[in-house]
Amino acid sequence: MALLQLALDLLDMDSALNLVERVGTDVDIVEVGTPFVMRYGMEGVRRLRAACPGLSLLCDGKIMDAGREETDMMTDAGADWVTVMACTDEATLCDCVQAAHAHGARVMADLLGAGALCETVRKLEVCGVDCIAVHVGVDQQARGETPLKALVALRACEPQCMVAVAGGIGEASVRQYLAFAPDILIVGGGITGAEDPVQAARRIRCKMVEQDAER
Repeated sequence: MALLQLALDLLDMDSALNLVERVGTDVDIVEVGTPFVMRYGMEGVRRLRAACPGLSLLCDGKIMDAGREETDMMTDAGADWVTVMACTDEATLCDCVQAAHAHGARVMADLLGAGALCETVRKLEVCGVDCIAVHVGVDQQARGETPLKALVALRACEPQCMVAVAGGIGEASVRQYLAFAPDILIVGGGITGAEDPVQAARRIRCKMVEQDAER
């Protein structure tokens, strides 16, 4: 079954800590989102690590350079996953992977802004990334874009590593993404912006279980 990743982007520290404690077993990975990292730095990673010792923690640092050094910072703070931008150069990608694996952590490559999809996938896999993420950012979402077509296109490239998808996914759209078998489903505002975030996470998890049972 796909893993559910909760993206914490625009919440303040207290709200994020409170939500993580409440969602508990309904999510698999807690993402320290880029805005959260910019606001709180590695202290935010450390605080969330302490709050969810039983969950995987991803630091969405969107590394573009200094791959080894920035990966070390994130894993030292407690991250089990780090993100690197797929559009960066191969040296940075490979350094991220080597540093992460040395710490027992994993690397997710974000396709936001990347071109030549299948060629990029091959480059990422040569470097040994653990997961490739289709991602439609908030600015693209505001213009009506979704990551569904990109997920279909990525699957057509037949990546050998894990596949993740992110970008405006919520309870109403979960099933259409699960139909293309992502390994990680990333949900941010679909949970954090819900009237009852805990129930929203639970309902999304239930849909994931149902979809898996139907296969």
